[in-house]
Amino acid sequence: MSIERIDESLCSGCGTCSDSCPMDVIRIDGERGKATIAYPEECTLCALCEIECPVGAIYVSPKRDVPMPTCFGV
Repeated sequence: MSIERIDESLCSGCGTCSDSCPMDVIRIDGERGKATIAYPEECTLCALCEIECPVGAIYVSPKRDVPMPTCFGV
């Protein structure tokens, strides 16, 4: 899992998220003027986009495909 969602109703299209992403996962859609997830598989869950977004439009979810440890071999 990576970026859970970008709330387009909050997104101002400022580009702070795309500028802060070291993996270039987020781009600003030229037609809509909003942030879009261009390469979700490249996301490293650093959450810089979520931290830097001035309007709180980005939500990064924790990795969900990591297996949970089992207790007593169950």
